[in-house]
Amino acid sequence: MTQEKKRLSFWQIWNMSFGFLGIQFGFALQGGFMSRIFQTLGADKDAIPFLWIAAPLTGLLVQPIVGYLSDRTWHPKYGRRKPFFFIGAVLSTVALFIAPYSSALWMAAGALWILDASINISMEPFRALVADKLPDSQRSYGFVVQTLIIGIGTWVASNLPWMMTQLGAPNTAAEGVVPDSVKYAFGIGALVLFASILYTILTTDEYPPEDMEEFEREKAAKKGIFSGLEEIFRNISTMPPVMKKLGLVQFFSWFAFFTMWSFATPAITEHIFGATDTTSEAYNNAADSVGNYLGTYGLVSMFYALILSFIASKIQINRKLLHLVSLIAGGIGFILIYYITEPWMLHLCFSLVGIAWASILSMPYAMLSGSVEPKKMGVYMGIFNMFIVIPQIIAALGGVNFLYKLLFGEAVINTMLLAGTLLILAGLSNLLITDRKATHD
Repeated sequence: MTQEKKRLSFWQIWNMSFGFLGIQFGFALQGGFMSRIFQTLGADKDAIPFLWIAAPLTGLLVQPIVGYLSDRTWHPKYGRRKPFFFIGAVLSTVALFIAPYSSALWMAAGALWILDASINISMEPFRALVADKLPDSQRSYGFVVQTLIIGIGTWVASNLPWMMTQLGAPNTAAEGVVPDSVKYAFGIGALVLFASILYTILTTDEYPPEDMEEFEREKAAKKGIFSGLEEIFRNISTMPPVMKKLGLVQFFSWFAFFTMWSFATPAITEHIFGATDTTSEAYNNAADSVGNYLGTYGLVSMFYALILSFIASKIQINRKLLHLVSLIAGGIGFILIYYITEPWMLHLCFSLVGIAWASILSMPYAMLSGSVEPKKMGVYMGIFNMFIVIPQIIAALGGVNFLYKLLFGEAVINTMLLAGTLLILAGLSNLLITDRKATHD
């Protein structure tokens, strides 16, 4: 029997999205400090993207399958999406504890692979939950509230090693050993991740399938792994036109951010702080500072999302134009990193990046959710993740190294010029989206 979707309050949406705080702790520690761990263990700067490759490859496989399985899951007590939240939380927590204790590059790369795969198990079901629970009129609002929580997580997690150093944790260690400040940060991140996802599980109810009899018939008719794979591939081949156009926007956006996650630490520590010796106090202090500046984009994305959540709750917004302007602002922020003369100016650069980040985490999903069948929301959210992980795979296989050297030159700071250019292209690609159902609530 169909249960009508009711408009939810801010705090109801907050509760059902709160697990994203922990998910973003995981992503922020992964994005901000795994490259630092790789360098500590002796990785060459140009080899860093390749060490990241297992993460997006895993997402390419895991996300559609998890989305498909969550669409076909229902339990009167545990719901549809919540079992996947819990499984992902347990595995992610273990991976975060393990990662900074790696003693070899292959171990660190393996920990990153497990961490990214585990976070992916939780992440897209969280996206699908917003579409499951909210009426069309609240979709933009719901995704923006998620982005507000993500911004808080990004800012706090990015500053954790610096906070640990201020509290007295050693910020240097022997060659090939990760400093205690980073180890403690990952441990705290693991606890926050598990606790926040558990909070959402305990405070959020889910709607049952709209037609339980039809749900059970379809589930019985499509048993087995091969039927599942066939269904996933069929959905890929028949994806809505809006999804394809958003895919181009996502391709440029996530190529840009993968470039930042891979190269921000080596690029900024070298170009702005002049620190290259990974065992030196100067390098580790500079790396902490980079984490602090990266936290700025999380902090600004939080405030930007707060403003957007207020606006989206009151008036109709044009998602396409908002996303276009936000991405171009972020592109300008990346490009300015190359030209600044003082470290404090990085706060200005990453403030612009934060505007783009807030939009990336909300507007594409809001545009997509209005264009797909509700009963296939999970699998389509998983398939949509392809447009996130494919650019990261291309970047990791040498795309970043090839493009930044070809277009801008050998210096590693040129990776930020590449990221800025790609983000501007992502913004302009929004002009291809013309379906009003996607661009407006």
